[in-house]
Amino acid sequence: MQKIIDWKMLDNPAWHALNGPQAHLAKTSEGGARYLPEVVPFAAVASPSAANARQLDGLLEPGDAFFLIGELPPLADGWTIRSRLPCLQMISERPLAAPDPAISITDLTPANAPELYDLVQLVQPGYFMPETWRMGRYTGIREQGRLVAVAGERMRLNGLNELSAICTHPEYTGRGYAGHLVAGLVHRQRAEGITPFLHVAGHNDRAIRLYEKLGFRTRREITFTLLSR
Repeated sequence: MQKIIDWKMLDNPAWHALNGPQAHLAKTSEGGARYLPEVVPFAAVASPSAANARQLDGLLEPGDAFFLIGELPPLADGWTIRSRLPCLQMISERPLAAPDPAISITDLTPANAPELYDLVQLVQPGYFMPETWRMGRYTGIREQGRLVAVAGERMRLNGLNELSAICTHPEYTGRGYAGHLVAGLVHRQRAEGITPFLHVAGHNDRAIRLYEKLGFRTRREITFTLLSR
């Protein structure tokens, strides 16, 4: 049975993950929170106020680069905007059948962390850290022993899990591996009463079409802002 979900959590997903299911990966203050820097460069404020930004400032080190997701607070002294990435936030609307067993999906373990990191950094650099694997399950597809496609779970909220790191090595694209892995994770999460969601760059039309085909709908636009201190 799917859980009753407070959809407003998704307007500030990192805050609700850091103060919920992923509190063990967090550094927090009264109005600010951040993931451990070796896990993922995401931070959050309880609400976009100058007071909360100052709370967050106390959790950051000089030179830190970090993402805030959604509405920005007034920037604290010394913060600099480095880039903005407008994204679509998409929610899974229906269960999916288990993926075709003819394509073998492997559950990755901590022992696979180096090759997982290398593949994601090759395809989607900047968001994945050496210990991002601690955030959830990661699955992959191998060709002749080589990890060539992956997908996993990143932010976890009450009743919601974000799908992320969905990528295929450039030499192996066009084989349907990304859709196969996403279908596998959606099937598993739905069976556990969890609703999957994801974020995709607003200009990535190919990925958006794939996710729509897999039963995702756009909930809202949301921006990932990279800042430095």
